[in-house]
Amino acid sequence: MDEYEEAVEATARRLRRARAATEKAQAEHITAVLDALRAGRPPMRVAELSPFSDAHLRQLARKAGIPRAVKGKTAN
Repeated sequence: MDEYEEAVEATARRLRRARAATEKAQAEHITAVLDALRAGRPPMRVAELSPFSDAHLRQLARKAGIPRAVKGKTAN
């Protein structure tokens, strides 16, 4: 194996590790977002703190069975 192939192999290995770390972080973030919504935190506040769009957060919430927020109602 020459230096070019070694470089390709090494960078591919780093890329796979980075992708795995990103997937893990994303799964942890989704869990935190859903936990916050289930605890009654205002969806717009959760969206402000998240890199995900509010539309994506709504989609995740509906998929997880979290009902729509009641307008004007806030958590204690």
